[in-house]
Amino acid sequence: MSILKIAIQKSGRLYEESIQLLKDSGISIYNGNDQLKVTASNFPLEVYFLRNSDIPQYLIDGVVDVAILGDNLLYEKGKNITVAERLGFSKCKVSVAVPKAFNFTSLQDLNGLRIATSYPNTVNNYFGSKGIEVDIHQISGSVEIAPNIGLSDAIVDIVSSGSTLFKNGLKEVEVILKSEAVLGVSPEISEEAKTLLNKLQFRMQAVLRSRKSKYILMNVPNDKIDEISAILPVLKSPTVMPLSEEGWSSVHSVIEEDTFWEVIDQLKEAGAEGILVCPIEKMVL
Repeated sequence: MSILKIAIQKSGRLYEESIQLLKDSGISIYNGNDQLKVTASNFPLEVYFLRNSDIPQYLIDGVVDVAILGDNLLYEKGKNITVAERLGFSKCKVSVAVPKAFNFTSLQDLNGLRIATSYPNTVNNYFGSKGIEVDIHQISGSVEIAPNIGLSDAIVDIVSSGSTLFKNGLKEVEVILKSEAVLGVSPEISEEAKTLLNKLQFRMQAVLRSRKSKYILMNVPNDKIDEISAILPVLKSPTVMPLSEEGWSSVHSVIEEDTFWEVIDQLKEAGAEGILVCPIEKMVL
């Protein structure tokens, strides 16, 4: 019997959100006693819990078929790995940061200076494309402390909220790339594993769509139904059901999270009343 092998980060925020996505996709797994490999009880899936920086090589070598990882890591170590799905969580940036006292005007100010980073390939590619030469000091972990101890003049590292930079007296001056969690696929994946991946991806897509949408119910005068329907673009057509009060109907549809309040304002202006909003667990199209 074929089985799909998936790698995820063994700790941290990406681990938690990856596990949640698998569970929301109906995959039952139990990682007791910090096991490094577990088998799902209700889907042909093995989950490998790996150090984040090791995952690209596991994909390249075909040890695992797919992985949930940041695409910043693919940019650094896995250019031959294809992305099957962008997952929309664990968003961050890979940025250049310098001490707050550094009088930064452009990237040219860093020409010939020392940069500490855990992403040497990313730094080489980016600064090389700008015609800027830098002296790279590759370190793993605690990159932000490098300028304070005289190891470097600047850093390139992952930035989420920016609070870590602030605490270490640094400021963000350039964004090299924006990153989020993706579903990466090994170049060595078998046809049998691809079939299982398609099934898993179908489930994930249903979950990801639901996270971006809200189910909405409202009372609408019958003469306003066409106008209201034109404001609701997500599904093919809203559901319309007559109310006991003559001349009114209940209209049900889906709206996108990103434009939620703008759409609500439009619906109210168009005559909708008694608007109820509900979360969606899954959304299969």
